[in-house]
Amino acid sequence: MSEVKRLTPPQSRKVNALVRRTCCNCDNGNCILLDDGDYCVCPQLISYSLLCKWFRIAVLPADKELYAELYHTEDMRRCSVCGAPFASSSNRAIYCPDCRKRITRRQTAERMRKMRGNVTR
Repeated sequence: MSEVKRLTPPQSRKVNALVRRTCCNCDNGNCILLDDGDYCVCPQLISYSLLCKWFRIAVLPADKELYAELYHTEDMRRCSVCGAPFASSSNRAIYCPDCRKRITRRQTAERMRKMRGNVTR
């Protein structure tokens, strides 16, 4: 995990949002760890690579999809509906979060329709 990962532009945008939202060492775009009296811009915000060790260890695992995309590409699963890669927390997951919501809603509607049709009056 010591190697420097290169990021694509979409990954870089996700990383920047994650740094600004959840990194405890980022203060208005400045890195507290690198502060020696002068302001120092957070290296994660200005580069297309994962340079900050604190970010890799403590902050990045909070975003499971991005973490899996960057470090565990073989653990990524493909959605059976749209084919998009997603990080799953169980071995039974077959849909990405977006498709799972749609499929679950459709299955629930079908089940309820069937249940209402079996009611005798």
